[in-house]
Amino acid sequence: MRSLLHAVLLGLLGAGIVHIIVLLLVPEFSERDAWSRLAMASDLYKMTRLDAEAGGAPVVKSVDPLFYAAACRFDLAEGMVRVKAPGKVPFWSISVYDRGGHNIYSFNDHSATAGVLDTVVLTPAQMIEVRKDLPEELQGAIFVEAPIEEGVFVIRSFVPDDSWKPIVSRFLEQSSCELQDF
Repeated sequence: MRSLLHAVLLGLLGAGIVHIIVLLLVPEFSERDAWSRLAMASDLYKMTRLDAEAGGAPVVKSVDPLFYAAACRFDLAEGMVRVKAPGKVPFWSISVYDRGGHNIYSFNDHSATAGVLDTVVLTPAQMIEVRKDLPEELQGAIFVEAPIEEGVFVIRSFVPDDSWKPIVSRFLEQSSCELQDF
């Protein structure tokens, strides 16, 4: 009887360990990651609202209710990408992720010239080419040198109260994510 109880406990312990390992590996094998959900919602170089305020269910879950967000997928093999947004909001932050969801670079409005959102994401090789003859319209832009090919650019903006909702929504809706050839 003792050996049967020992075998059952050992089997339960082994099953628990296998269960935990499987749960930890699910994100690695999942096809429903943020990149895939954004790909179903929009094309490359198109800003897509992530929050539920845009209508419908949010594209990416667990978005902070005090922040509105938008994202843009890009492919640096086609060229560098420039992201801009007009106007002023109480606070905005930017994150650049690779296709796997790893954060490559982050900054906020305090890093930008006069708090204006204007940034360029490019590869190290593209950065060398741009630095040779920097166009005047990029003088105030923040350059993000990313050693990736495909990625996601996410803009988050703080909504302190209901009076800011239309202003922040307009800020995100008028933001642009464009392929640049310089």
